[in-house]
Amino acid sequence: MIRLADLDDCFEGVIPSVVATCGADGLPNISYLSHVNRVDDDHIALSNQFFGKTAANLRRNPCATILLVDGRTGAQVRVEAIFVRSETEGALFDRVAAQLAASSAQVGMEATMQLRAVDVFRVLSLQATPTQAPVPPADPDARPDLPALAHAVAAIDTAPDLGGACEAALDAAMALLGADAAMILMRDHPRDVLMTVLSRGYETGGAGAEVPFGIGAIGIAAATRQVIRVGDLGRVRRLNTAIEASSEQEARSRRIRLPGLGGALSHMAVPLCSGGALAGVLFVEARRRLAFGREPEAAAMILARLLAAAMRASEQSPAPAAEPPLPATVTGDGGRSLRVRHYGYDDSLFIDDAYIIKGVAGRILAFLIGSHLAEGRDVFSNREIRLAASLRLPGYRDNLETRLILLRRRLEEKSAPIRLVSAGRGQIRLVLDGRPELVGEAPGEGRA
Repeated sequence: MIRLADLDDCFEGVIPSVVATCGADGLPNISYLSHVNRVDDDHIALSNQFFGKTAANLRRNPCATILLVDGRTGAQVRVEAIFVRSETEGALFDRVAAQLAASSAQVGMEATMQLRAVDVFRVLSLQATPTQAPVPPADPDARPDLPALAHAVAAIDTAPDLGGACEAALDAAMALLGADAAMILMRDHPRDVLMTVLSRGYETGGAGAEVPFGIGAIGIAAATRQVIRVGDLGRVRRLNTAIEASSEQEARSRRIRLPGLGGALSHMAVPLCSGGALAGVLFVEARRRLAFGREPEAAAMILARLLAAAMRASEQSPAPAAEPPLPATVTGDGGRSLRVRHYGYDDSLFIDDAYIIKGVAGRILAFLIGSHLAEGRDVFSNREIRLAASLRLPGYRDNLETRLILLRRRLEEKSAPIRLVSAGRGQIRLVLDGRPELVGEAPGEGRA
């Protein structure tokens, strides 16, 4: 006996489904469907963006036949259903709209594929349809191991700092979810963009790479607060090809390339939400089709919720007071001059003509270097950074700890002669491989 709960691979949108209705004149009408969603054990929902004739038929005759196709095996299931209602708002509508927006954007049809309604049907019967060729058995679906999930939750919860919590979340994403690559992006509140903080499994780290809200799976997950899953990327355009910038272009464009996994066939973007606020997005990719089903999605949501709570706690917990100034330490070639240029118009920062970062993170690094030159010290507390008036940190959710993680990772990826390392809880040390010379450009100067 077939149940809707057994048909998850039919609801991934890999192979289009078909709906058949009948008009008052007895003529049938057949339409392809972009999305079919399981609502519960007895109901399914169809996305309605072109259903002029189908909708007219259903008003006169609520019966419909829907053909579902398993995206993994090609098996077909015939669904006899009766129309119940249309929804134009609410949680179900928002979820379907977000998924439709993500898949439509990847094929350049975001302006065309606008969701008008979600049509809900009660399922009357399910029947496997015969096929000309035998259906191959499905590969066993990877399911998250509950003890491993419990271990991952404990690792995130007991991490000594936010950096440790992020690393534990990436470890879990790779091992528990079966991802081949993963990244954590933070919300940059002043500009409503997402910035890559940490990544795993990519050829390039991409710390500081940006994704605007509403763009691609990551941006849509942030804008809608909905999980976005795509199970077959073989038919769609990759997000990073639209944002791609080579390393040679960084200094000119001030844009860091978003990491991408070669040969990826599945991805999932999970919003990091806590207390109703968005902190960022957890993004995972795999080279397998249909890699992330409902159970991996549920496990990812648990990890995301806990990581978002850790981010929120890092903003609210009081930081230790600053330690007394310590002598500055210089490693490597102490006689080397390091030319540091900071442009005020976008807070971009260059070291020896190599682009490092921009925005609030660039302003923070310039502040640390300037304070070192003025006061002769290299250890700073998060508390004093947060309270520094010249930094103009956002008054609401400054994400300082996350920004410092991003900045540390970006300097490491660039093998920069200036680095940031932990100096104890709530403190950071500026490590120099030479003598910095900080040159500031006023707003409006130095535009490329």
